[in-house]
Amino acid sequence: MAATAAAHPYACLTPQRVLDALQSTGWRGDGRLLQLNSYENRVFQVMLEDGSAVVAKFYRPGRWSTAQILEEHRFALQLAQQELPVVAPMPLKRDAARVFDLDCVGEPPTLACWLESGAEFRLAVYARRAGHGPELDDPAALAWLGRFVGRLHAVGAREPFRMRRQLDAVTFGRLPLQRLLDGGIVTPAERDAFSTSALAALERVDAAFARTAPLATLRLHGDFHPGNILWRDEGPHIVDLDDCCSGPAVQDLWMLLSGARDEMRAQLSHVLQGYGAFMDFDARELTLIEPLRTLRMLHHSAWLAERWSDPAFPAAFPWFGSAAYWSQQTQALREQIDAMQQEPLAL
Repeated sequence: MAATAAAHPYACLTPQRVLDALQSTGWRGDGRLLQLNSYENRVFQVMLEDGSAVVAKFYRPGRWSTAQILEEHRFALQLAQQELPVVAPMPLKRDAARVFDLDCVGEPPTLACWLESGAEFRLAVYARRAGHGPELDDPAALAWLGRFVGRLHAVGAREPFRMRRQLDAVTFGRLPLQRLLDGGIVTPAERDAFSTSALAALERVDAAFARTAPLATLRLHGDFHPGNILWRDEGPHIVDLDDCCSGPAVQDLWMLLSGARDEMRAQLSHVLQGYGAFMDFDARELTLIEPLRTLRMLHHSAWLAERWSDPAFPAAFPWFGSAAYWSQQTQALREQIDAMQQEPLAL
């Protein structure tokens, strides 16, 4: 799959522009920048003149609206106010010296917006946090994470998202599949097999959601995988709410499970033991674990295709778009069809 030669908007984010944007929101860097691992956005650790450091997050232009990002920030601030260890955005200074023509928005102002070379950039600043991945083979760690998610969901259930996406089979399954097929992304020889398997899998997804209806939804982290969990001496910290959405509670639980079926059942028991201290769990949602995994697979392929003009993606995912890739995806979807035909996990 060939990448387009057109310059990506992120090419405008030179080190000097990063520092100038930060200065315009009241944070004066000393010139030292370290780009952190993030494909979707551009994220920098910035050393400040006073010897401290912050993390500057430049949202991908065109992905979220200002209103959608402010809903993410509001959720993060609500969680922090309840003393959940979520790294929330820091307030920006509206009256700082203007190097760019920035508009700082939110109450408190947590998002800076400006136009640069035809693209609208949005910037948020966070405290720097360090840590390591969670030990998911430790029952105590799983119960701790369950308690964390239970507390997060207790806050998430207080009010709905109005601007963020809804996690369902259309938004995360059928629309991504349509973009892949209509965009000519799938190689011709593999297209029919991939399309047939994907549609058959989505029929199973639809059936699973129908069996669990009516289903309560709430504000979720949305992407609660181990890479978004930083474990410190005092426990887990969550660093990224970029994919927060509305959906069933199990979306924030199933990515903590791995291994054989018996192993996942034991892991689930520990997670729900912690979760139940703060929230009730609807056991019907266990039916959705494999359907949600299927939606994540389709959404991920469409995400890679849509980001291909960003030079970071061909460099990081050189195997994407090949005939072998689509053959592997077809086989994985067939395996998901089999998995969705089995009895769901039960305690």
